[in-house]
Amino acid sequence: MHESVLLQETIHGLAIERGDVIIDGTLGRGGHAYKALSVASDTFLIGIDEDEEAIESSRILLDQMFSGRFQLFRGNFRDMDIFLEKAGKKVANKIMLDLGVSSPQIDSSGRGFSFKGNEPLLMTMRRDIGTDKLTARDIVNDWAEEDIANVIFAYGEERYARRIAKAIVGARSVHSIETTEELASIVRASVPASYAHGRLHPATRTFQALRIAVNDELSSLRLGLEKALRALSPSGRIAVISFHSLEDRIVKEAFRSWQKDGLGDSATKKPLVPSEEEIKRNPRSRSAKLRIFIKKA
Repeated sequence: MHESVLLQETIHGLAIERGDVIIDGTLGRGGHAYKALSVASDTFLIGIDEDEEAIESSRILLDQMFSGRFQLFRGNFRDMDIFLEKAGKKVANKIMLDLGVSSPQIDSSGRGFSFKGNEPLLMTMRRDIGTDKLTARDIVNDWAEEDIANVIFAYGEERYARRIAKAIVGARSVHSIETTEELASIVRASVPASYAHGRLHPATRTFQALRIAVNDELSSLRLGLEKALRALSPSGRIAVISFHSLEDRIVKEAFRSWQKDGLGDSATKKPLVPSEEEIKRNPRSRSAKLRIFIKKA
């Protein structure tokens, strides 16, 4: 089961009112969307997700109580202006983005998001991918050693990026790297023993880096935030949940820049984080940070 992270804090921070148009740019399994539509009557939600299974799962969930009050689109939140227009709405009053990968995607998508199983090295948010779509397999088997190292260092903040990249290139010279289990083993064998047996699995940062690169996540976030600010009505609010420092830094700097330019104010001087109870209930929430911005009236 996927549990929506910082659910109460997000909904409370958005201050949803009757008649609001809400954009959920990362629909997932619909937890935030369901709660948002429950808060006030006559609200309308536009849900966006690249994963077709997430779209269908959310449609079933939301239809139970909110038929006619939502419209779901398959795509990326960087195109929220297009989906807003397709839904026949001029502005959004509230926007939420949960940047995490959902538990079903990690545990059972079959697309290689986790190093714990043995799945194909895809890491694509969409299940149906064309031959022109970049995958993690393409990166580890076809990219130059320096480019692999740069991706792992920049997007994973991995201190042993160069050692890992060298090991990947050495392994692929014997045979192509096809599965998550193979890649995780290569990474573990390439780093110092103390690091390999530390609190964090040694492949965590490498897998994060590859997923970010495959899905162009940081560029999407920057563009999505620009689109969100333009789409928001006066006094509108945006809530963003990030899960690693690269994402949080982009959100923090965007909100700070908007405030400096007189476009509104941050409602969270420091990011909100999960309670100890939530972390105990859902360990995957432990790195989550929530920031909220209120557009000028």
